[in-house]
Amino acid sequence: PPRKRGRVPWKVAPCPLTQVRLLDWPFKQQMEISNQWVLGLPNDRLLHTFRLNAGLPSSAEPLGGWEKPDCELRGHSTGHFLSACALAYAGTGDDAIKEKGNQMVAELAKCQEKIGNGYLSAFPEEFFDRLRVGQRVWAPFYTLHKIMAGHLDMYVYCGNQQALESVEKMAGWVGHWAQPLSDAHMQRILNVEHGGMLEVLYNLYAVTGEQRYRYIGNHFTHRAVFDPLAEHRDELKGLHANTNIPKIIGVARRYALDGDERDRAIAQYFWDEVTSERCYTTGGTSNEEHWRTDPGKLASELGMHTEECCCGYNMLKLGRHIFGWTVDPRAMDYYERTLYNSRLGTQDDHGRKGYFLPLASGFWKYYNSHFDSFWCCTGTGMEEFAKFMDTIYYHDDDGIWVNLLIASEVNWPEKGLRLRQETSFPEQDRTTLTFRADRPVELALNIRIPYWATRGGTVRLNGETLPAFSSPSSYLTLKRTWKDGDRVEVSLPMSLHIDPIPDDHSLQAVLYGPLVLAGQVGSEGLTEALTYPGYDTAPEGAPVPVPDIVNRSKDPLAWVEPASGASLSFRTAGQSQSIPLVPLYKVSGQRYAVYWKVKSEQA
Repeated sequence: PPRKRGRVPWKVAPCPLTQVRLLDWPFKQQMEISNQWVLGLPNDRLLHTFRLNAGLPSSAEPLGGWEKPDCELRGHSTGHFLSACALAYAGTGDDAIKEKGNQMVAELAKCQEKIGNGYLSAFPEEFFDRLRVGQRVWAPFYTLHKIMAGHLDMYVYCGNQQALESVEKMAGWVGHWAQPLSDAHMQRILNVEHGGMLEVLYNLYAVTGEQRYRYIGNHFTHRAVFDPLAEHRDELKGLHANTNIPKIIGVARRYALDGDERDRAIAQYFWDEVTSERCYTTGGTSNEEHWRTDPGKLASELGMHTEECCCGYNMLKLGRHIFGWTVDPRAMDYYERTLYNSRLGTQDDHGRKGYFLPLASGFWKYYNSHFDSFWCCTGTGMEEFAKFMDTIYYHDDDGIWVNLLIASEVNWPEKGLRLRQETSFPEQDRTTLTFRADRPVELALNIRIPYWATRGGTVRLNGETLPAFSSPSSYLTLKRTWKDGDRVEVSLPMSLHIDPIPDDHSLQAVLYGPLVLAGQVGSEGLTEALTYPGYDTAPEGAPVPVPDIVNRSKDPLAWVEPASGASLSFRTAGQSQSIPLVPLYKVSGQRYAVYWKVKSEQA
C-alpha cells in the first residue's frame, strides 16, 4: 500500500518484514510456537462478544479472563490477534494465518455494519458515555486502539482493503465523538488509559494521506504527560508505566510525519530517562505496573510484579524510532539486552505468555492459561513473537546495518542482493555474513559492535583477518564493492560482568555478554496453579530464601565461575552452596535469582 512520506525521514529505515526471514534458532522456534498458538485460537470465540454487542447471534463459548462477557476490556485480544496474523504473514508468508485474519476482518465488518455508525467494539457505546461524563470505566479507548491497529496492520501487511475501510469508519466515529468536546474536557478524558490512539491515527494518516485523521489524532495530545518531558523534567513517579509508553510512541510517529522538534524532544528525553534511570538489568521497566520512585531508585522495587511485559514490548517499539533518527548504537545495545532478557523467555512451550517477569529472588515465571486469561501482555506477546525479524537489519540508500546477531536472511531486491547471517549466537560468540549478489554492488556493511565486547574481536573478509576492529558500542563499517559469495566472519568474545542496582551496589546482577544470568534455586512448591494462575495476573505464592553471596576478593566477579559441560553454564564459587546460573531466558519451571545481595569480606 502507498505510504505518505514523512517530513522527517529516518536516517536509516528497518528492512521490511517481508524481506527478512529467520533461520532455525531460538527466535524462529519461539515465533513458530507463538504463531501456532494464534492459529489455534477459535475465531468464533474471539468474535462472540462483538456479535452480541452488535445484536447478532452467537453460540460460541465465551472466553475467560479479560475477554469475559462482563470484562470492560473485552475485545482487545481480537485487535492484537489481527496484528499478530498480519505480522506473522509478513514475516513468514504463511497463507493460513493470513486467511485466518482475513476471515476475522470480514466477520467484524458485519458487526460494524449492523451497528451502523462506524463504531466497532465488543462493548456498548455507553462505555464512552461514562468516559465523557467522568464516571468510572476501565479503558475504552485503549481497547479501541487495539482493534483499529489490528485492522490497519491487516491492510498494511496483507493488503486487506476491507480492513482499511473498517478502520477508517472507526476513526470517523472517534472524530465524531471527540469533536464537540472542549480541549479542557478532552484533557480530563486523556487521564484515562487510551493506549496508542495518537499513533494509530497518525499511521492511518500516513497510509491514506487524509488530513482528517491527523486532526483526530491530535485530540490525543496528553499535555499533563508531554509538557514536563518537553522541558526535560522527569515527573514519571506515580504514573502507570504502560499507559504512558504508547503515548510517547505516538509522539514519535507524529514527529516523523509533522516534523515538530518539540515532539522529538519529548520522545528522546523520555527514552533517555527511562532506559538510564528506570530500567532493570534486563531492560524491562515498572513495578506493580507503575514507576513508583524517583529516578535511579530501584533497590526497593524488586518483587513478584516487576517489569510488566507490555512495557518491554513498547520500549522496543519506541527504540526503533530513536535508532532510525539517530543511528545511535546505544539504542541497539538497549534493544538487544531487552530482547534477550525481558522478551525472549516469557513464553512457555505452548505459546502462553507472561504478564510480569519477577526479579525478586526466589520467585518463578508464570503464564496465561489457554482460554482464561487474555491479559494485555497476552496480546502484545502475540504481536512481538510474530515479528522478531523486524530490527535485525536497517538500511539507507548506501548501506546496511546489522544490528542483532540473529540467524536470518535479508533480501534487498533494489540492490539485487541477499545477505545471509548464519550464527548460533549466543551459544557461540560469532556470526558469518554471506552475500548473494546478482551483480557487484558497492555499499557499506555496518556491523554493530556491542557495549559488552570489551575484549575486542576480529573480523575476517573472505578468510583474511582485517587489521582493524571497532570499539564497544559502535558500528564497524566495511565499504567496498561486494560480489557474490563474499563472506564476513565476525568474532565477538563474551565475558562476565557485574551490573549493580543504581542505588545499592551490593545488589548485583551478573551478565555474560548481553545475557542476564539467573541462579536456579529449585522448583520447591511450584504447582500448576502457581505457573498458570488463570484469570489472576499473578499467582498467590511466596518466594524461597536465596543465600547472600560472600565475596572475599577484590575481584567483583570472584563469586561466579564457568561450569563444566554445557555452554552458557556458570555457578557460584566460594560459597556455602554452589548454585547453577544460566541465561534468564532459558529458565522455566524453576525458581531463580537475578539480583544477589553481595557482602564484601576482603581480608
